[in-house]
Amino acid sequence: MGTNKKSGLRISGDKIVLLAAIAAVFALFTAMNKNFLSLTNMINILIAASLVGLIAVGHTYLIIAGQNDLSPGSLAAFSGVVAALLVSKGVPFGAAVLITIGCGVLVGVFNAFMVNQIHLEAFIATLVTQSIIRGFAYILCGGKPVSISNKTFIILGRARILNIPLSVWIMVICMILFGIILARTKFGRSIYAIGGSREAARLAGLNPRRIITTTYIMMGVLCSIGGIVFAARMNSGQPAANINLEFDAITAVILGGVSFAGGVGDMGGTILGIILIQSFNTGLTMVNVPSFWQYVAKGGLLLFALATDYVRKQKREKDLLAASMKNL
Repeated sequence: MGTNKKSGLRISGDKIVLLAAIAAVFALFTAMNKNFLSLTNMINILIAASLVGLIAVGHTYLIIAGQNDLSPGSLAAFSGVVAALLVSKGVPFGAAVLITIGCGVLVGVFNAFMVNQIHLEAFIATLVTQSIIRGFAYILCGGKPVSISNKTFIILGRARILNIPLSVWIMVICMILFGIILARTKFGRSIYAIGGSREAARLAGLNPRRIITTTYIMMGVLCSIGGIVFAARMNSGQPAANINLEFDAITAVILGGVSFAGGVGDMGGTILGIILIQSFNTGLTMVNVPSFWQYVAKGGLLLFALATDYVRKQKREKDLLAASMKNL
């Protein structure tokens, strides 16, 4: 349990660096396009971040627990298609939402089954799911977007509170709720324990398989909610939507200080990572960087995130070694 406490003290320095990086990104793109700092663009950044933010919340739990998931983009697209098809067939909106979320739960259980029972690496297991779920999304709608005419569904995509879209409020609520659970509950502490050492957690009386299953189910639910909201914004369920969504989310989480090795990180760092990556992505678009160069830039940002995670890991190991030598 000490890992969580120590990481909170250590990551404060990383957060200062993140804040400086965010300030640098804002300064750079504002200098290149004065509209970057406009209120309209700030709201647009939040809207664009809303889906990535939901997925990043789930990835925060998974990566701290030593897991990963490459299927969120496919599951979000699948969820949007399923919800749109259901309401187009006359299913009440509330029932369509519950059925779609139920599909997300089943996908989470399937991912956990492959990891816990078949003992596949999380990357491989969820890569399988990514392909299967994307295929089902295309099959269900014949490869064509499913238009949405349900008034309640459309309102979900257009509703605003204090001039901020509902999708942003959903992201904020999830971040606060799951951040509190991670930092202040026994379940949250068990996530850190499993990421630190799965065997030690088991010997301490925890059930790693059950906890990992729960985290994958959480991810499935978040993906489904995100996919429904995204479909409402687009007025259609689109099987080709949200490709590479998971890579933006993973980049944000790692930039935020969550260790790829597991056991370290918090939701506050993830929030800063989301702000950084979405500001970066929006800035590239606003200064008319060609789309293929944007892929290069995003890949470079992911590489930078992984490199900084490696440096942080090396520093943690040196600190632990120094502490153990001091106690001799």
